[in-house]
Amino acid sequence: MNTPHTPMTIGAVAKRVGVAIDTIRYYEREGLLPEPLRRASGYRSYDEGAVRQLRFIRRAKDLGFTLEEIRDLLALSADRQRGVKAVKKRAQERLAAIDERIAELTRVRNGLEQLIDACPGHGSPEQCPILRALADQRDEA
Repeated sequence: MNTPHTPMTIGAVAKRVGVAIDTIRYYEREGLLPEPLRRASGYRSYDEGAVRQLRFIRRAKDLGFTLEEIRDLLALSADRQRGVKAVKKRAQERLAAIDERIAELTRVRNGLEQLIDACPGHGSPEQCPILRALADQRDEA
């Protein structure tokens, strides 16, 4: 087990966190993860702080936060005065966006279900309600 001061290679960190090495490099380029120290050989050297930060990023992504939102959350996590309130607000906004997306997907699902129910599954393509709906030329904008 690594202690907080035991340096790790990028491969070891990737394995511990469950992300690809290229993902770690990408997060560094995007400023989500600080540039690591370099060994004399030029190889990156990470500590437990990098592991914690990568896990934070991965969990935030799993909850649907964008990388820009994660960048904000990381900054807010260091703000002792307003951080928690602002993080809660960001989480509430993310939840509202997820609820909107669920409602939209439910509408799409219901519409598709109706088309499937109306389709006999045989006959000419011109009579298929699914194909007619997809080919509908009405302006939907």
